[in-house]
Order: sequence, then C-alpha cells, then structure tokens
Amino acid sequence: MRQYTPYDLKKRLFAFAAGITFLFLCLFGRLVYVQLIMGRQLQTKAAEQWARDLPVAAPRGLILDKNGKVLAGNSTVYTVYVRPREVDDKRLLSGELSGILGIDAEELFQKLSKNVSEITVYKKATREQANSIIAVGRKGVYLSMDIERVYPYGELASQLLGYISVDNRGQAGTEKFYDKFLKGIDGKILSESDLTGNRLEGTPQHYIPPINGLNVKLTIDYTIQSIAENAMQQAMLIFKPIAARALVMDPKTGEILAMVNKPGFDLNDIPRDDLDALNKYSRNSLVIDIYEPGSTFKIFTVATNLNEYLKGNKKAFSPNHIFSGGRTRVVDGRIIKCWSNHAGGKHSNQNLSLALNNSCNPIFVDVALSLGKETFYDYVEAFGFGKVTGIDFLGEGTGMIVPQNYAMAGDLARMGFGQSIAVSPLQLAAAASAAVNGGRLMQPYLVSEITTKDGLVAQRFYSTMVGNPISPEASRMVAEMLEGAVSQGSGRNAYIEGFRVGGKTGTAQKFENGRLAVGKNVSSFIGFFPANDPQYLALVIIDEPVGQSYGSVVAAPFAKQIFEQIIYYKDLKPVS
Repeated sequence: MRQYTPYDLKKRLFAFAAGITFLFLCLFGRLVYVQLIMGRQLQTKAAEQWARDLPVAAPRGLILDKNGKVLAGNSTVYTVYVRPREVDDKRLLSGELSGILGIDAEELFQKLSKNVSEITVYKKATREQANSIIAVGRKGVYLSMDIERVYPYGELASQLLGYISVDNRGQAGTEKFYDKFLKGIDGKILSESDLTGNRLEGTPQHYIPPINGLNVKLTIDYTIQSIAENAMQQAMLIFKPIAARALVMDPKTGEILAMVNKPGFDLNDIPRDDLDALNKYSRNSLVIDIYEPGSTFKIFTVATNLNEYLKGNKKAFSPNHIFSGGRTRVVDGRIIKCWSNHAGGKHSNQNLSLALNNSCNPIFVDVALSLGKETFYDYVEAFGFGKVTGIDFLGEGTGMIVPQNYAMAGDLARMGFGQSIAVSPLQLAAAASAAVNGGRLMQPYLVSEITTKDGLVAQRFYSTMVGNPISPEASRMVAEMLEGAVSQGSGRNAYIEGFRVGGKTGTAQKFENGRLAVGKNVSSFIGFFPANDPQYLALVIIDEPVGQSYGSVVAAPFAKQIFEQIIYYKDLKPVS
C-alpha cells in the first residue's frame, strides 16, 4: 500500500482549493452575466408575466393631394376584449354584448366558458357601440381604440393610392412605397395581473401613447385626377374597351398630376376574398405594364432626326426635304405599307412635318434607316427607353428593346414608326415631355413632401433632370411640328380653338402568342399645351376599343376633354 507524503497531501489540498475557487468564479461570473448582461431582458420577461397590455393603434399618416385634400384618412373604431376569469355572469354578459354588437349570444357564451385568459370578441366597433358597452359597465370587458383606413373618394386613384392590410401595413401603391413614413408607432395600455391573468385591483394602469404616422403629400391634383377619371369612365362606356388609362403630368418638372386606370375598385370595399380580381384591379398599368406604342413613337424619330440635322449629320433629313412616294417600303424582303393604303388614299410629296401630320410609316422607315442603328439606339437610350424612370412606385416596367447587336434592318425600320419596341406609358410620357420641354428628361415623381400632423416638413422632394437627349432648338421644332399634327393632321380631334395644342395619335396592333391578334388594337394619343411653352401633357390609352380603333377617333377626343376642363379649372385665357 502506497504511503502518502506531506508533499502529496499538499498537492491534493491545492487541487481541491483550485477547484473550489474555479467553481466560485464560474458562479460569480454567471451572477454578473445574469445581473448585468441579461438583467434588462429578464426584467422584460418578468414584466410580461405579471402585466397585461391592450394595444393602442397609431393613427396612420394621411395621404393628401397637392392642395391638401385628404385622399386617404382614418376613422376611429374599437376592438372589444373580454377576460373570462374576471366576468361574474358570463351568460348575462353574452346576452348584453350580443344585443349591442349584433353577434350570436350562445356562440359568445361558449367562448367565454373556455379556460382562456382573454378573447377578442369584436373588431371595428363604432363609437356608439363602444359607448353602449361602457354604459353597461360589466367587469372583465375592455376596449382598445383602433384606426380604420378610410378613402373619402372610393375608387378615385385606387391603383395609385393602393391599400393596407388588416394589421395596418401598406400592401400596394403609395400606401406600400411610403409605408415606413405612414405607419406610425403603436402605443399600449399596461396593467398588472396575477398568474391566472386577472387584473390586480388597485394597481395603476400605464398608458404609452402611440406616435402618429407622417402625412404624405402627393403631386396629384384632385380636380385634374377627377377630370381624367370622368373622361376614362366615358371612354369605357362609349368604346367598351378592356381598359382605359390616362396620365397627366407637368412636362417641365416631372410632377404627376393625374394617373387613371379603368376599371378600378372602391378602396373602402377591397375584394380581399378574390385575389384574381384584387390583383387585376389594383394593378397600376401606367407604371408597370408595357406595350407597343405605335405612331406616338414617331415623336422620337422626328426628334432624333432634327437634333442630328442641327448637329450637321449628313444622314439626317432637312425639315424641308421632300420624300419620295409614301405608299410602301421593302425592308429585308418584307413590305411596309402606309395606313392610307388601307383607307384608299395615297401620300406623296411630303416633308417631315407633313409626314408627321399624316402619320406616314414609310417616311419614318426612311429616317430610321438613314440615321443608322448606332445613332438611333443612342437616342432611344437617351430618351430613357429600356430602363426605369425612377418614379417613387414599386414594380415599374423597363420596356423591351431588341438588343442592338441583334437588331436587323427590319427591326430598325419598324422601331422608326413604333413597332418592334415596347415601352411603359410612363416612359413614353416622360420621354415626350423631354421632346417638347426644351430637351430636358425629367424624372417623374408622385410625392412632393412628407410632413408631421402639425405641418412640419420632414422631407421634401424636388424635380430632377436625368438626361438631355436633344437641344432646345430641336425641341422647339418638334413642338411646332406636333402642333401642326393637331391643327392640320391626324390629331385634329384634340384641337381647341384659341389654345396651342400639340400632339400625336397612335394605333398599335396587339400581339398574342407571338402573332398579331386580329381585331385587337391599342388606341392612344399624347398631347400637350401650350405648344410654345408646355405646362400640361396628357397620355390617353384605350385598350381594345370595340368598333373604331384609330387613335385619332378613339383617344384624341378624350385628351381634348381633359385639356378643356383643365383650362376651365385653371381659368386659362386663349392666346391672342
């Protein structure tokens, strides 16, 4: 048997003492960690166990038009809660709440009879119902104030404004894009309770007030929006299209003054149970969708040619150049005809201005092919096609352009008169604004400022120039030619006596499954006034009108209607 020396015993005592010390240090370290590091978290958990809270919804910020008219507001409603363990007579209470709220008394009694600490009895109770519940004064019944979103004008600007979810968060449109500003911070009412959830009598309640959301002021003008809405509703009734759209903007600043997509839906009666209908009617096609613009794109072919002519490019045509016969052109073995061939007419001896008046496709084929692929594509990009405009709205479409490396002569020829290219309506409007406003490509925008409920400005937005595709002189010449297209050409249905209106019609065929869809067209008109100093620009698109299809007949009259009512609204005087 081994004999332990005093040295061995000292080693064991030292190891034992070190172990005790280490264990003590671990316990001390854990105590420090729990007290200092986890203290706040544990206090919060403890508070949650001995406290109950009722939420107090933060009022969502208002959405206003540019003049301060409320387009999206709030109303106060109440949620009714019951804590069954605090109720003295569940049968009696069930009958009383049934009479006030119009709910089934027996069903409520069954819920109150379950072993739960709290149930939600009713949401969106009116102020009158809440007052009746308070007057009854039963123990165990609680009310919390909620905010319900209200849209005073129902369907007006429905796709632009968007809507919120049942938990007060933005789901579409401006409500979603600016949700972080609009939503605010919810408050709560705290009260102490025992282990079973019963409120402790005599303990104070603590109120944490909500913080209001910020108000968002749009560039939209309610009156101009209403004018455009009424015009598009008439278009739906007269031509029975699948959709009618209108966009009105300030061509100098990029401010959107009106944005209409018909059909729409009442924002106070959202079809949440029918997702297909909700997705269809809440889609802001003016921003999101793309289409072949047809003859409205000739504006940019003319602008490109004039700007290159002024720069001295020998491949560009002089405004006085007389083009040969305008009936047909053959490109890559395919015949391109003028629409007048179908109407029994013939265009000849036209300069560029007359070709624009008559919307003669073969002339624009000549211009595009003469300028060449590289130059033409440079201007397509400079005008903002093929990329987003940067508008403050989710899901913006970029358009579709045949890649330059793969574009054949036939593609370039058709792009010259608005085929073989797809654009969003917003892109087209922004680019057209640049063509006539002096050559400045402005970024479209929908919100001018964000403010507190007291009117203090939290953030302000300004117009932004994002490009300069053509010179002021070329822009002036384009505007003059487009004024002639309204006073003497295909856009004469938009002419207004005493006011200088410019514009261009468009009639584009639709494609389905890679083929032309027979009898399906998009009729459009893009116009502006005054032609010498544009203040308003409007794009009208009628999708698949029944009967007539020419943009000059279907779309131009509604642009005229919008302009005439803006003139009346703004009390504008005729030019002398």
